[in-house]
Amino acid sequence: MLLDLTAVKQVYIVTGFCDLRKGIDDLAGIVQQDYQMDVYDDAIFLFCSRRSDRFKLLYWDGDGWLLCYKRIENGRLQWPRKKDEVRQLTHQQIR
Repeated sequence: MLLDLTAVKQVYIVTGFCDLRKGIDDLAGIVQQDYQMDVYDDAIFLFCSRRSDRFKLLYWDGDGWLLCYKRIENGRLQWPRKKDEVRQLTHQQIR
């Protein structure tokens, strides 16, 4: 299975902290209930831990879910905690 995530139309940062013990169903529920968004759109949703050193990526590829987890060894993410802190990302920043 090879995916080209650069072709995805939108990337959304879910603001605030997230309990990364949550799985696909719980994370999709956050997107639907808290943000009133369709998780089946061609979009990636990013969730960050309280410590800002790890995040999860949730993506529906048309026939199943992709859930990726990354832990950063050195450093921390600059993650918006409030909705008014959200900024648009460039393609370079997403890479």
